[in-house]
Amino acid sequence: MTDIELIAHHGGPAKFARLLGLAGAKGVRRVCNWKKRGIPAAVKVAFPTVFRLQFWPELASQPQTGQEAAHG
Repeated sequence: MTDIELIAHHGGPAKFARLLGLAGAKGVRRVCNWKKRGIPAAVKVAFPTVFRLQFWPELASQPQTGQEAAHG
């Protein structure tokens, strides 16, 4: 799954920004920039449960459990 597909999967730039805790219009603009430049590795490392679909698509159908559920 590409970064663009991942952003779309989570409902677009505004919803994805909220999911990551990026506030307001600046957060949405930041996510829109990622569609062109790619999502920074530091962001992917900071939110592993959000990005698990990109690296482990086979987990998409499995529910989050334990600590992942608390953070995701």
